[in-house]
Amino acid sequence: MPSPPPLSSPFASDLTPTLSISDLRDTAYEIFVAACRTSSAKPLSSSNGHHHAAASSPSTSLTWSPSYSSSSEVNTPSPTPSLQRSISSTASKMKKALGLRSSSSRKGNGNERSEGGKRNGRPLTVGELMRVQMRVSESADSRIRRALLRIAAGQVGKRVESIVLPLELLQQLKSSDFTDQQEYEAWQKRNLKVLEAGLILHPYQPIGKADTVAQRLRKMIHGALQRPLETGKNNESMQVLRSAVMSLACRSSDGSLFDTCHWADGIPLNLQLYEMLLEACFDANDESSIIEEVDELMELIKKTWTILGISQVLHNLCFSWVLFNRFVATGQVDNDLLSAADGQLDEVAKDAKTMKDPTYSKLLSSTLTPILSWVEKRLLAYHDTFDHGNINTMSVVVSLGLSAAKILVEDISHEYRRKRKGEVDRMEKADSSRRASKNQPNPLPVLAILAKDVGELAAQEKKVFSPILKRWHPLAAGIAVATLHACYRNELMQFVSSITELTSDAVLILRAADKLEKDLVQTAVEDSVDSDDGGKAIIREMPPYEAETAIGNLVKVWIKTRVAGLKERVDANLQKEVWNPHASQGLAPSAVDVMHVIDDTLEAFFQLPIPMHPALLPDLVDGLDHSLQYYVTKAKSGCGSRNSYLPTMPALTRCELGSKFQGVFKKKDKSPNSQKKNSQVVANRNNAFGIPQLCVRINTLHNIRMELEALEKRIITHLRNSETASLEDFTNGLCKQFDLTPAACWEAIQQLSETVAYKVVFHDSSHVLWDSLYVGEASSSRIEPFLQEMEQHLLTISDTIHEKVRTRIISDIMKASFDGFLLVLLAGGPLRAFSKQDSQIIEDDFKSLKDLFWANGDGLPADLISKYSSTAREVLPLFRTDSDVLIERFRRLTLETYGSAARSRLPLPPTSGQWSPTEPNTLLRVLCYRNDEVASKFLKKTYNLPKKL
Repeated sequence: MPSPPPLSSPFASDLTPTLSISDLRDTAYEIFVAACRTSSAKPLSSSNGHHHAAASSPSTSLTWSPSYSSSSEVNTPSPTPSLQRSISSTASKMKKALGLRSSSSRKGNGNERSEGGKRNGRPLTVGELMRVQMRVSESADSRIRRALLRIAAGQVGKRVESIVLPLELLQQLKSSDFTDQQEYEAWQKRNLKVLEAGLILHPYQPIGKADTVAQRLRKMIHGALQRPLETGKNNESMQVLRSAVMSLACRSSDGSLFDTCHWADGIPLNLQLYEMLLEACFDANDESSIIEEVDELMELIKKTWTILGISQVLHNLCFSWVLFNRFVATGQVDNDLLSAADGQLDEVAKDAKTMKDPTYSKLLSSTLTPILSWVEKRLLAYHDTFDHGNINTMSVVVSLGLSAAKILVEDISHEYRRKRKGEVDRMEKADSSRRASKNQPNPLPVLAILAKDVGELAAQEKKVFSPILKRWHPLAAGIAVATLHACYRNELMQFVSSITELTSDAVLILRAADKLEKDLVQTAVEDSVDSDDGGKAIIREMPPYEAETAIGNLVKVWIKTRVAGLKERVDANLQKEVWNPHASQGLAPSAVDVMHVIDDTLEAFFQLPIPMHPALLPDLVDGLDHSLQYYVTKAKSGCGSRNSYLPTMPALTRCELGSKFQGVFKKKDKSPNSQKKNSQVVANRNNAFGIPQLCVRINTLHNIRMELEALEKRIITHLRNSETASLEDFTNGLCKQFDLTPAACWEAIQQLSETVAYKVVFHDSSHVLWDSLYVGEASSSRIEPFLQEMEQHLLTISDTIHEKVRTRIISDIMKASFDGFLLVLLAGGPLRAFSKQDSQIIEDDFKSLKDLFWANGDGLPADLISKYSSTAREVLPLFRTDSDVLIERFRRLTLETYGSAARSRLPLPPTSGQWSPTEPNTLLRVLCYRNDEVASKFLKKTYNLPKKL
């Protein structure tokens, strides 16, 4: 059976996909050789008795301060101590510290490592061992060392951290150093990609998007990937490349230059390269075994830390992952590897307590989360994972999981929880397919499954184990269920303390906990019935879960959150609402959305698997009602009222006999203002408070009232299906909680209907009513233009408004028209004057106005027209009454109103606006607009009214 593949590296998720594992391994080896060749010389240890044979081409080495002249070409370098050290046969201290046994399978590996059985009779060096472990050919190794000699010759005294290795290799190696041109081009492309990864994609210091040097370097690299780069020392393209690379590699955060070059120490590139080096610690011929020479090899690997930016903290984390991943990849049979990984996590735990760096926290999470997920996947189904053949592994797996979980929860719990949510969901689905019943539509949450399993375990305990255990303890079942109760309570309380809002999973868990607790308590009581205290001591050890209380509190938080969200939705919707009359069904999309949210909220509420729907419903409905009332209030806000459009009545004057033509001329002088006003009316039709837009508001509010009626019926249906609803819930008016919004809608519709009516008559049609009707000669400025204007408005409104409220709005427009007609006659200002002969014109015009709304029987009902026109019918006969009669009637009514105090001087009656033939102010106004000498003299003598304003 083949071994499972290794897990994806947590350090490679962000690396460019153009760098393969082989590319990274080759680059890591180059860094290794360069770092080791620059180490200071020191005495070497060797073992003549070691059984390994050396490879046919001996490893050679060179320090950065060679003993030869830098001006001469060097072909035979002198040995570097660190790489030429022969392998010691001493038992590995590191393996011993990790709890790893010496590998018995390593006998004879020397022949295999010597590649094809080539021997030269000397011990294998650590450098040669590393080459074999990293699968580097002798020719490639020789080429790397040759290039390093050339680099050293040209940069005497420089430390390896002060150079950019891929750049120098590109400079030193030519196509002649390779087997063929294809191999050379592939090698060159790899080094260019490494430069891009280390300096641009994953730099040590962040690079801004506008960094010109980075842009230039990226362009050069991409160009070189298409066409091989000329790398001669004096080549212009190579000089430009070197300038850009060094500028980025030596750059610091404050703009100054580093003494060292940073090209391979940016996360996660450095960790992936370092992982390649650590992988070399495992025997190439026995992948589950760490080589015996790991101490010496690790000593050399650590020399790369300065180039890769690795610290002991990062080494501990990376090495933990490598050990664990090797266990997974080699069939999960070598428990020593898993134990070693667990031991290494102890060091990581110490590091995590002191490290507060957010970058390290993310690395910690990305490394330990897959480990913990792997552990949980096996422990959630431990009976499927472990058997008699691998039962010993279980304790190690548990220990590893606990170590990882403790680090995550204690040190970066927020990062862990965020990344783990999706993994937990996936594991729940996999495990619940076995645990949950077949008719369960959705997987149960983990704690709900746990409650079910604990219940089954308690039943099994009571049935199978307790009868036997009672021989040693009389309350075996009671103690068992109390223990299970406490264990589950620990999990439940952590869960309850962490949840801040209601979810279906939370409710399922709490209800499952409530059922479990009742079952466990019942078992404890039954088991303790014969005890001295009747089981009270056991029950005291089982503090209640209070699951129902927790559910109720969560539901209230859920309601509060939903209601607050609805209010925010209302504000957001109204801010972008334009009250478009062409919207679907003439309704505002904002209201449609709000009603959908309310409907969805109620549906979601009744779908919550809670046992207290009837008790908590009033809280929800009350919150929704207030939010919807808020919408209604905002929807009518700023629209004005009837008084917003009523014109101001001019002061009373008396007619100037024979001045009608002057009045006509004055009117003509005012015509530009009328045209301006008319243009404003046209513009207003396109704004949020135009007549069509106001009609949309009315439609919307009417629709809300209708929707609420349907909503209340659905609430009743939901209550009937509720598991805890009672008859009392239906008889106490629980479902009639939407009290505020219907009343607010009705009031708003009344206000908006009157606003539409008076806006149409006194604002949008003022140019044909207030500004021109009966100005000058009544016979030449009659009502026909106003009727034509009103007919167009009525057609627009009829097409826009909902039929259920159409009659009301048309009625309000009719009332406003009649009011406007009377206002022209009784408060039209000095530009208007009427003779007795004009009364017939006035009455004919008023009949035409009524006929407009009668519409030959297709308009408003006759009785409604009669009701609203009653005031005008009573007032119009005054215009054909003689002035003497009007004056006498005015005197009499004034005396009746003010008594004897009015005999010496008639007081000026105030304007009430309630026109009536028996109201003194109405009679006085008819006289003010009567174009005859009798009326004028009376007004002059009695009140000294002027002829002009």
